[in-house]
Amino acid sequence: MTERTVESPLRLLLVHAHPDDEVINNGASMARYAAEGVHVTLVTCTLGEEGEILVPELAHLAADREDGLGPHRMTEIADSMKALGVLDQRFLGGPGRYRDSGMMGVPSNARPDCFWQADVEEAAAHLVPVIREVRPQVLATYDERGGYGHPDHIQAHRVALRAAELAADPTHAEGEGRSWTIAKIYYNVMPRSILKAGIERMIEAGQDVPFTAVEVDELPFAVDDDQVTTAVDAGAHLDAKFEALRAYPTQVSVEDGFFALSNNIGQSIMAVEHYRLVRGDLGPTGPDGREDDLFAGLRP
Repeated sequence: MTERTVESPLRLLLVHAHPDDEVINNGASMARYAAEGVHVTLVTCTLGEEGEILVPELAHLAADREDGLGPHRMTEIADSMKALGVLDQRFLGGPGRYRDSGMMGVPSNARPDCFWQADVEEAAAHLVPVIREVRPQVLATYDERGGYGHPDHIQAHRVALRAAELAADPTHAEGEGRSWTIAKIYYNVMPRSILKAGIERMIEAGQDVPFTAVEVDELPFAVDDDQVTTAVDAGAHLDAKFEALRAYPTQVSVEDGFFALSNNIGQSIMAVEHYRLVRGDLGPTGPDGREDDLFAGLRP
């Protein structure tokens, strides 16, 4: 094969399950790094065909009707990437190679074409050439629980980590580019204290924010604060994150600094995004003991 590489000095790869996951978890970080000249690559594993639709006039696109949501969400993710300034977004194995599996325990989990049923080695093989082309120093994805237990998030975690291992092995797929070892791998995390503060702000806002408030312990993705190793402040790019969230009207409602998915549970739109370093060396930290940069210790 003809080897291609990316020449930007700093390169970030994010692996997400569905369109919109990237903005919720990493949107401000992506906008910040793109603005700094970092090559930001997003690999999305499905088209999100099983998503619940918040726009009544588009209800006909639902999986149990016309099943046209996936192509529509491709237009949404394109608008989202434009808002964030990200130029390199790809679908794992090409658009539609893996179908959205739906929430855990539903019948769509059993479809042979869904991502949950995919062979991890085969799916990882689609990601290896991307890693070897882009040569990212940093990878961000979900933890082993997929954040909150969604099967596609769990599978994205498995595929991303396996692909990182395979890409680093010089004996694997020798015709698909030089081997590359990713220096730092992070999981997205949502610290309990930050989520709690956001819920309190939403309660104070009252009827101005039409979303449901729940106790922080009811949020399955909340983690203890001591799991956070890195806090990326991208407040200067919060407007880009707002715009990117609004690019997903079928999936996300945005009001007054908060957003909600189809469950109508409100969350604060965060300017500071949090991560846990799971592979690689922790870079310089601040007084709070955390890095403030995914590339801490790696910058030239």
